[in-house]
Amino acid sequence: MSTPPIPRLSPQQYLERERAAAFKSEYYQGEMFAMAGASREHNLIVANLVREIGNALKDSDCEVYPSDMRLKISASGLYTYPDVTIACGAPKFEDDELDTLLNPVVLIEVLSESTEAYDRGTKSAHYRRLPSLKHYVVVSQYQCSVEILSRSSDDTWTLSDASELTEVLRLRTPSVSIPLAEVYRNIQFGDSHLHSS
Repeated sequence: MSTPPIPRLSPQQYLERERAAAFKSEYYQGEMFAMAGASREHNLIVANLVREIGNALKDSDCEVYPSDMRLKISASGLYTYPDVTIACGAPKFEDDELDTLLNPVVLIEVLSESTEAYDRGTKSAHYRRLPSLKHYVVVSQYQCSVEILSRSSDDTWTLSDASELTEVLRLRTPSVSIPLAEVYRNIQFGDSHLHSS
């Protein structure tokens, strides 16, 4: 005896449910996927990034959003919540609720054991289909490691990385430079504790 097919949700049905929900879910091809909670280290790194980027861009036409800003990749239909999002110029939204961004220039994900393969693989492929995207950054929460995928003018992607606290996370568009010591402020790797204040 076959099991009945799972009913598929339309994007509008997803948005209606998501806006009323107490927790966040991604959406892809008719299905909703609940998102797991984050560790202390994950939350500290996101807070550090939002603070440093926000300070760097405070006199610009860019806005930085933490992980409650939903993103839609129109080319693939994925709805998701990046850990940190930067939009510059006039942000474009899916509708008048202004809670689903369409045109980020930078997306940052802080990797966890459960999401690392997805963030580096499938999600990276989705993100790179955004015409507006200039940089996709992945940040480890377990070791000092930041990787930056950057789009060039001929639409190719290049990878750069940094793995020492003395190095700097550099973005070209918008122009942002953040010392890795600030990205990892208050984070403990093994026995060493990074400066706590």
